[in-house]
Amino acid sequence: MGEQAGADDPRTRSDDELVAALLAGDERRFAEIVDAWSPAMLRLARLHVSSGSAAEDVLQETWMAVLGGLHRFEGRARLRTWVFQILLNVARTQGVKDRRTVPFSALTADLDAGPTVDSARFQGPQEPFPGGWRQFPAPWTSPEDAALSGEAERVIREAIMQLPERQRVVIALRDVDGCKPQEVCEILGLSPGNQRVLLHRACAFVRQQVEGYFSRRHAARTERT
Repeated sequence: MGEQAGADDPRTRSDDELVAALLAGDERRFAEIVDAWSPAMLRLARLHVSSGSAAEDVLQETWMAVLGGLHRFEGRARLRTWVFQILLNVARTQGVKDRRTVPFSALTADLDAGPTVDSARFQGPQEPFPGGWRQFPAPWTSPEDAALSGEAERVIREAIMQLPERQRVVIALRDVDGCKPQEVCEILGLSPGNQRVLLHRACAFVRQQVEGYFSRRHAARTERT
């Protein structure tokens, strides 16, 4: 079950209420927003910069920029979307300095770059779960392999960090932070079709890395027995 939003949760407030409170200097409301949004923002910043401390700096600079620019917020996007857009701009600038990324304007080929997955591995429109996998790659972790979960998470994190920037951000927003497709499109300025392609490419690459990891583990275990 998802987390229930309390009376003071920013998700229960309209953008007009939040903006009015922040412009009025409501420190309590600002603290609620910072607490609610910062974890996802920090994870997103970390995808662009070279260290956790640099991501913290990006986060702090973003919130300063939000407070300084709030009077210019026109409501063309949701407040949360606007804040995340500021974060990405700050993170990309710092990422270029860290030589972790290239300017976003230079990323024109990553939409179609990278691996994809054979369509035959997915169920068709007349099958019980259209678009779902026909069969999980073997071998997947079993209950006795629970101790390997931390290692598998590391493999996933490392695979995500190898992705081109837009793929990396899309999979992080969609599959890690649970953002809706429309919000991801608004944050990144993508069409729904491009967002789906980027997510598919990213998931395909990550899955490929995870499959390889478990295959190697299985082969090593087979050799020992």
